[in-house]
Amino acid sequence: MTETVVAEGARERILAAAVERIATDGIDDVRIARIAMDAGVSSSLVHYHFETREALLEQALEYSFELAGDGRIGDEEGAAPSHTRKLAGMIDQCLPYPGQLERDWILWVELWLRAVRHEELRPTAAGLYARMRTWFTEAIVAGTEAGEFHPSADPERVADRVLALCDGYGVRALLGDLATERAREEVWAVVARELGVDAG
Repeated sequence: MTETVVAEGARERILAAAVERIATDGIDDVRIARIAMDAGVSSSLVHYHFETREALLEQALEYSFELAGDGRIGDEEGAAPSHTRKLAGMIDQCLPYPGQLERDWILWVELWLRAVRHEELRPTAAGLYARMRTWFTEAIVAGTEAGEFHPSADPERVADRVLALCDGYGVRALLGDLATERAREEVWAVVARELGVDAG
């Protein structure tokens, strides 16, 4: 095993530990020594990969997005879901259902709060939103080209609305003010109307 592979493995363990610790304690209370202990590495190795806690938050969010965002809507082998079902599944993945998604949401909230106070984190937030917007836009374009979605719908505007609705209802669901299933129904009702598909 090469040193590069070992280093990458350690870096991934650090990121995974940071994600868990940030979600549990909040970025302001995260301590490098604790992340190092959780990851089974030295504090100096954490500092080698991440100069500041802001850098750690930024890359932990990127890591979380890669795991939970890019890979979470892969079609199962042999399955051929409709574009409508795929889009509905994507919306599900953007709401704080208990477990992994709820943890990802806590990271999002941490990013929002830090980006408001620390201008250097705003490009990170904007970049993650851009990737999510592209993710939804491409799915809507594919559904439109397949004839499932109304051709007059503007994919980019619908994508923006999806994200705004998921954020708004998602915060209420995360706080326990609204059931996550109800949040899903409200988001999908608007999106279905925009795209001309059955809200059921």
